[in-house]
Amino acid sequence: MQFHHHGYVSTDPRIQDAAGVGLNRPGELPENVDVLIVGTGPAGMITAAQLSQFPGITTRIVERRGKRLAIGQADGIQARSVETFHAFGFAERIIAEAYRITEMAFWTPDPADVTRIIRSARAVDDPTGISEFPHLIVNQARVLDYFAEVMAHSPTRMEPDFGFDFRSLENTDEGEYPVTVTLVHTTGEKQGQERVVHAKYVVGADGARSAVRDSIGCTLAGDQAFHAWGVMDVLAVTDFPDIRMKCAIQSESGGNILLIPREGGYLFRMYVDLGEVAADDNGAVRTTTIEEIIAKANGILHPYTLDVKNVAWHSVYEVAHRLTDRFDDLLPHEIGTRTPRVFITGDACHTHSAKAGQGMNVSMQDGFNLAWKLGYVIEGRSPESLLGTYSAERQVIAKNLIDFDKTWSTLMATKSEDLEVPLEEFYTKTAEFPSGFMTEYPPSMLTGEATHQHLATGFPLGKRFKSAPVVRVGDANPVQLGHHHRADGRWRLYAFADAAVSGDASALTEWAEWIRTSLESPLLAYTPTGSDIDSVFDVKVVYQQEHTGVDIGRVPGVFLPIRGPFELIDYEKLYATDPAHDIFELRGIDRGGAVVVVRPDMYVANVLPLTATAELAAFFRQMLLVR
Repeated sequence: MQFHHHGYVSTDPRIQDAAGVGLNRPGELPENVDVLIVGTGPAGMITAAQLSQFPGITTRIVERRGKRLAIGQADGIQARSVETFHAFGFAERIIAEAYRITEMAFWTPDPADVTRIIRSARAVDDPTGISEFPHLIVNQARVLDYFAEVMAHSPTRMEPDFGFDFRSLENTDEGEYPVTVTLVHTTGEKQGQERVVHAKYVVGADGARSAVRDSIGCTLAGDQAFHAWGVMDVLAVTDFPDIRMKCAIQSESGGNILLIPREGGYLFRMYVDLGEVAADDNGAVRTTTIEEIIAKANGILHPYTLDVKNVAWHSVYEVAHRLTDRFDDLLPHEIGTRTPRVFITGDACHTHSAKAGQGMNVSMQDGFNLAWKLGYVIEGRSPESLLGTYSAERQVIAKNLIDFDKTWSTLMATKSEDLEVPLEEFYTKTAEFPSGFMTEYPPSMLTGEATHQHLATGFPLGKRFKSAPVVRVGDANPVQLGHHHRADGRWRLYAFADAAVSGDASALTEWAEWIRTSLESPLLAYTPTGSDIDSVFDVKVVYQQEHTGVDIGRVPGVFLPIRGPFELIDYEKLYATDPAHDIFELRGIDRGGAVVVVRPDMYVANVLPLTATAELAAFFRQMLLVR
């Protein structure tokens, strides 16, 4: 963490100075806002947290509840989400309080006595080491709390506006605030009264029954599996030996259980198979009592028993897989004639079972993808056409999620003897997808063609930037390169040096001079006058030599930028190879050097030679506007 560059800081350095709209933020919901977010679930809160880093943008997030969420239904936090939490600054703290999944146990009927279950297999949760971040279980409410803290400590001093229910909206396409939104107070003295807000943009993060989605004419299409599950968070006494282990439990005749230990050491969640549901059930299965769910669980666990002492939460749901045809208010015939004004995220766009642990994770990536784009457009950094990439990029990801979840939920409900592939084998082979790392955006205005992919094969275009160990030259600290990416709305330019030592004539020194001085350089073209040179682009260098072989006095100045009113030197842009974990080898980086461009939401946007300065300039001209 870096601070003091604006003067000595003796208080919590995570609390940023108020700026822009945060200096005189009104307590009451204003009449005009730049962005109105409806719903404080994970998708809405990450959208708000990212937008809170843009001091000049008025963002408000409304929620029909009168206060914070106390018990969340989602709980699985995949490694990609923890990586994202690190960018927002709270990964270490949430890891400390969460339950960590390192292994999964599989239980099946005992061949010697099929009325009993036995442990038949174990599987390592991350067998290929795809991420240095863990797979966690933690209450969704705590995730929302951490995002709320990010918002409150941001320059905009954002906080949710509780007690407002969304009723309707109308996009007039006229004026500075063309979307008129009607809300209704749900609490307090004004309960039942309407409140009208005018917005430039609206984000519907209001769940599977989204009223925002309905207001723009989107519908969820898909199918229902006619299979019901009871889910319960409980405190219980049991002789089942793997009660603190994630388990897939399959019985001979009593159905299946997905067991998820919860944070805190005692609580656990069970998804209990309630069996097939008749087509004419009309929701009757949802009246299944908690006593019936517990009895069903005991039948599946035989010969083990479950004595439930306390029920924190329970519910019954039927598996359904549905997806909207678009994630914004732009109808097909309107593409090219206008840009979207209303967006939907998370469960408002895609619904599926909870057993693959994907809902909250994919929803947060929806919000992360959209939020920085809204920030760039509203601040005048990018053309409005950038907003069209949100639906184009995220709808495909949601479709992939639903396809995966159909397969996983079907396998979970299938008897072990009827499986073509053992459940543990499928779990291991598909680990990259549920971890959140299979997302791969296609070429677009934001993602270049793979012309130069061979220069950095370990940083596939369109996929998230996979970190690797390096050594920070200034203080000789071993660090993870990707961990210095912050959710601050900046682009990252990673210059991987050619073989020359620092300061010698080379492709890197020529690139560094160009990026610092050329009128074509994105640093000069898109950084606002009077701002720090790294306010839009965070430019870093990684040398092939060990840190002792890098002479800081001969490093090009662009990698030692001047920051703040005291014109202090930033020494944290300068890295060297870790001899024990050579990033050039780990990530397939050409020894002739390369430039890796990374989007604000941590996805690789381009890979170019150090000599391809014209291509780098042309790439950014597609989506950035000269300031």
